Amino acid sequence: MTYSTDTAAKAPALGGLTNRLHSAEDWLDSKGRGAWIAAMVLGFVFFWPVGLALVVYMTYANKWSKSMFKGKFCASRRDAGMGRHVAWRSSGNSAFDAYKADTLRRLEDEQGAFESFLQRLREAKDKQEFDSFMEERAKGAARPAAADQDAARGEY
Repeated sequence: MTYSTDTAAKAPALGGLTNRLHSAEDWLDSKGRGAWIAAMVLGFVFFWPVGLALVVYMTYANKWSKSMFKGKFCASRRDAGMGRHVAWRSSGNSAFDAYKADTLRRLEDEQGAFESFLQRLREAKDKQEFDSFMEERAKGAARPAAADQDAARGEY
């Protein structure tokens, strides 16, 4: 009977702690990702296991991403206009849309040309390094042959 009484006495205390932790979590969520990071840093400064526990919890609960927060910090990359599909959305002005499409096409062509240039540059550098290696190897192979001829004549 003592065991059940002790457990019953501890249950409200754990419930109160759980409620406080949930309210702290809600408060940090309302303040944003920066509040979570600040709490984690302060946890490390004052008592490192608390900071470590916050890192583990933030990772487990995916608190690192902006989309996990409600309110003003909720803008994801897509909502902020950073997504690729947003660039192709019509602005309502046909002249601007044509200009935008032409500019994006030109930039994609330039990017492709630049990437092919970089590939050719890498290939040329690789070829130059390989040719240099083969030349050094050929010189190294020629030296021992000359030493063998000198040894055959009795010269050392």
